[in-house]
This record gives sequence, structure tokens and C-alpha cells, in this order.
Amino acid sequence: MFFLFFKLVIILEVLIIAAAKDLDFVYNGFASAAYIWQDGPGGGVAIDSSVKQEMSHTFYAKPVTFKNDSSSSSEAFSFSTTFVFAIRSQYKTLSGHGLAFVISPTLGRPGALPSQYLGLFNADNNGNMSNHVFAVELDTIQNTEFNDINDNHVGIDINGLISVNSAPAGYYVNNGRSRYLKNLTLISGHPMKVWVEYDGTRKQINVTLAPIDGKKPQVPLLSLKFDLSPILNQIMYVGFSASTGSITTFHYVLGWSFRMNGQAKELDPSQLPNLPSTMVGAIDIHKKVSKLLTLGVPVMSVSSVMLVISLVVFVIRRKKYAELLEDWELEYGPQRFKYEELYKATKGFGKKMLLGVGGFGEVYRGVLPSSKLDVAVKRVSHKSRQGMKEFVAEIVTLGRVRHRNLVQLLGYCRRHGELLLVYTYMPNGSLDMCLYNQQKMTLNWSQRFKIIKGVASGLLYLHEEWEQVVIHRDVKPSNVLLDQDLNGRLGDFGLAKLCDHGTDPHQTTHVAGTLGYLAPEHARTGRATRSTDVFAFGVFLLEVACGRRPIEAQRPEEDIILVDYVLSCWKRGNILEARDQNLGTDFSVGEMELVLKLALLCSHSQPTARPTMRQVMQYLEGDIALPELSLVRFSLSHHSSFAQDEGFDQDVEMALQCSYVPESTLLSGGR
Repeated sequence: MFFLFFKLVIILEVLIIAAAKDLDFVYNGFASAAYIWQDGPGGGVAIDSSVKQEMSHTFYAKPVTFKNDSSSSSEAFSFSTTFVFAIRSQYKTLSGHGLAFVISPTLGRPGALPSQYLGLFNADNNGNMSNHVFAVELDTIQNTEFNDINDNHVGIDINGLISVNSAPAGYYVNNGRSRYLKNLTLISGHPMKVWVEYDGTRKQINVTLAPIDGKKPQVPLLSLKFDLSPILNQIMYVGFSASTGSITTFHYVLGWSFRMNGQAKELDPSQLPNLPSTMVGAIDIHKKVSKLLTLGVPVMSVSSVMLVISLVVFVIRRKKYAELLEDWELEYGPQRFKYEELYKATKGFGKKMLLGVGGFGEVYRGVLPSSKLDVAVKRVSHKSRQGMKEFVAEIVTLGRVRHRNLVQLLGYCRRHGELLLVYTYMPNGSLDMCLYNQQKMTLNWSQRFKIIKGVASGLLYLHEEWEQVVIHRDVKPSNVLLDQDLNGRLGDFGLAKLCDHGTDPHQTTHVAGTLGYLAPEHARTGRATRSTDVFAFGVFLLEVACGRRPIEAQRPEEDIILVDYVLSCWKRGNILEARDQNLGTDFSVGEMELVLKLALLCSHSQPTARPTMRQVMQYLEGDIALPELSLVRFSLSHHSSFAQDEGFDQDVEMALQCSYVPESTLLSGGR
């Protein structure tokens, strides 16, 4: 009997595997589809991830057999799939990350993150061989940390988001004797069709993209020789993942066909559901107008009076919301916000919405009426139009900068007498408030060290990894904002300078920045470089580790300047004495000593002695050891530098009275 039962079990397993090998399904829409599992915001179609900082998954609910057995040597079966998708963004040129077809060992992707992780991985498991994940990404954001080729590409991902093969989104067209790639814009809002095919015999992956009304191109967009057998388990799940960031974006899958060991059935566009409409129908407008006209002459007379009143209100309203718009600004499109929108978002720039006041303007919290996006709006006063075109061009360019440790600059608005810069809102405020307002929040050492590494990563991206070199010129705790997870994000690009890689920024005619963070050579010459940013970062490190400002008048004369105080502690043989006493004993001695000594190295008076931000990251990550520092050379170098700086005493005296350099030329030569 036992033998008979065992034999029946084996026969049953063979039948199940045989059935799985012939798995074939087609979904023309998902309104009443069986065997569909979803999480996230969801909608009437497969994926509707429209909430900011959100992710959504849609999977075929039943497990799919990809191999005969669970051994790593077992060959993966062939499969093919085709689906129709569309991506809509609130802006024409900006979006909130992309969509991916995924084969996963789990139903959904537990522990995954939205934004750049596409709902597939997180910072800890991205790239791990134990993931056993195959994905094809339709990515709409360029993330340099994942070596993305652009912000509109298709990629084949194996266990991580650094694609093993990728190409700009498009399809090949045969033109007689030759062929060329015709581009497609993933965030255009137009439906497109994708084919993903794996030949288990030839170990070949093909990915093809085309408009929904076009035939399947003969030449795939991506073709890769790769054996998926070690990647795929015997039992896997198939589906889709999408994610958003700070921009409201809709991801739709309208239809899906999948087949094991064969060609997936083609989808019929006429049977697919329509994309949700975002416009009021012309018929509804016509009905409203007709109803208005049938009210008669008496009502029309009243309407005429109301029209006159409305015109008066319109003139007053137009004057209230008047803004400055010149011809050269028309090309910036979505990067330029309407003043009326920002006025309403901040409730008329009311006191209750005020987040803080800095040396260059006030910062308000707001919620954009159209997208419900939380933003921070900075009002900067200006009285001169000199250099305005160049300044706005740099602001719009910086709007393309994207990094997990940088605050997103969304755009700008100009009005008579002021410029408004719009940023993504950070819920935990600025770092300096956490350092000096213990009632708001107390940061432990592990949180501070994570923030330090985050800001360093952001600065490295600005200095070396973006398409241009960005000199921030105002690195300090008040310009480091904390997101919901207490990640440090460097913000406020109002003083930033751009230059091409391999060149130096032009010398400015005025010093701009904050006293206490200005490198000696910057104060003397007005020239801002990557090295002057490193100097400010060194002061920033001291401030975070020591919990005190770089210049404090109430302290004894020998301790007024923070860097001198840390040097004196080091000279006495106890550099850890300089740490923030609020930390108590709950800190890593090795990390604290590293940060304090690295801070002194970064804030060295000689620019050539300072490390680059890439070296700083290597020190912080422990990839290389911090070089041995000479206390004597440090002390003499700092002392001689400050002694030679003719304006240093006057600068310190000014710093004791106010925190910022007066920025009378922010929008002219001073930038």
C-alpha cells in the first residue's frame, strides 16, 4: 500500500509539472480577472501607483513552475509574455520612477522600497545573488547609483537594479538597406506594447518595445545571451511592480498574456480597457452652456451685472497674482510654477505655514492644489535683473539633479521684487534644529553618522557624478534636511555654481556663503571650488560631532572658533573631549575619532591638503584608512593661515553679530 501511495504521489507531481509547463493565460483588462493578486494603491487596471512615495504590485496569484526540480543545475523552461502599459505624469518632462515586469520567488516583493528601487529591492538586498529575481524595467528616472544610461530606458535586471543590458526606449525600423532606432517616450501617456521572451535551449533573452498600434518589430530592442537557470527557482511568481517618488505618476497595465514553453498570445487592442479620462467631456460642457441659455433674458441681465463684477474681481486678482514672465522662460514649461498656485499652496504665505527664516529669505510649507504634493517654498528678494536669465537657467538645470541625499528642486516662480524656489518638503525639518533644539528631537550617534555619510554621498554626486560639476557653496546643518526616515538630504541650491567637468567655475566678484564655513582662500579671492565645499563639509562634520556652532561668542576666547577648540583637545591628547556631551557614552569611539580627524583634514587651511569627496566617502565607509595627521603641522598651518588672512578678525567679529553674509548681489555677479 505504501508503495502504491508513493507511486500515486510521483504521478501526481509529474502531472502538475506537465500542466505548469503548458501554463497559458490572457487578460484583456483586470476588472473581473481571476487569479490576480494586488497590493498598493490599486485601481481598475493592473497597476495604478499614483500616490507619491508609493509602490504597487500585481501578480498572477498561482505559483508557476519554471524547472523540473529545485536543483541549481536543472534547466529553466522557455517562456514568453507580452503586455500593454502606459505611464502618465503630472508633468510632461518629469515623472515618478517606472514600471517593471518581474519574476519573483515570492508573491509581491516584501521589504522592497518605492522610488528608485521600483518596488523590487531595498538598499540592503539590491544586487544580492540570493534574491533570485529576474526583471525587465521600464525606467523613467536616471539614477547614477544604478548606472542608468538615461531617464527613458529599458533594462534587463538580474537580482538588482544595475541592469546587465539596457537601451534607450524605442524600436527598430527597417528602412530598406538599413535600420534605425525610433525613440519612444515612456511617460508620454500613450499605450505601448512589450514582448519579453526567453529561449531555454539557446539561453537567449529578447525584449521588444513598440507602439500599441504597430506590429512586433523584427529586431528586439534588447538581446542578451544569459542562462536564467541559476536565477530561477523551480517555483516562481510572475507579475508587475511600479513605484512613484515625489512626482505624482500613474502606471497602468491594460492587458497581459503569458505562456510557458511557447509564444504568448497576442493582445487585441480593441478588447483592452480605455485609460481613465482626465478631461471633462465636450458633451457635459455643451449641456451646461445650454442650460444657462435657457434661463431667459432676466437671468441674462443679472448675469451681465455679475460679469462686470467678475471683471473687476479679475483685474484685482490679476494684480494680486501678477508675476514676471519673459519670452526666454517659456521653454522651461513645468519647471515654472504659477504664483497663484504657490500663493494658495502656502495659504497666502501665512505665518502658520512659515518654516523658518534664513539670511536669503523665508521658507514656507505648502501643498500644491493640483497634485497635493507637499513642498517647501523659499522666497528670495531681488531688485536687479542683471544675470537673471543665467540664474534661472541654472536653477532649471539643477532641477534635473536627482539623488537620494539631495532635496529635489522642483522649479521656480518670478514675481516683481522676489524669486520663489520650490523644493520637496522634508517632514523632519533641518539638521540644525535637531542639533540645537533638544526639545524637537535628539539624534543619537548612529543617526548622526548615517546623516554624515548621506551628505557626503550627495556632495560626491554633485562634484563628480552628475553631468556637470555643481559647487554648492553653502554646506551647513541648516541646509541639510531630514526626510521621514531621518536620512540627511542636502538642499538649498540658491548659491550653487555650475561648470563642466575638467574646468573650474568662473571667479565671482563677491563672497557668498555663511561665515564660519568659508574657506580662507574663498574669503580672500571670492573663488568657489570643490575644495571650498570640502572645507565647509569639514566644519559641518565638527558641528554634527561636537553639537556646537563653528563660532560662538559666549565661550572663552581660546574656544570661540570650533576648529581651534578641537585642535586644542587633540593637542591635549584627548580629541574625544570635543564630542557633543549630550551623546553621553552612547557612541562609537572609532567612528567619532574618525569624524573629528577627518573634519580637521577637510577644514585644513591649505586647499591642496584637503581630500576630495570621493576620498571622504572611502574614509567614512572604511574602504581606506585615514592618513596619519601631524598635529604640529596642523596647528602651525591653521594659525599661519588665519594670521595671514587680513580680514579674518573683522569676519569673526561680524560672525558674532549675525549668521550670514549679506547677500546684496545674489542674482548678479555674486553667483
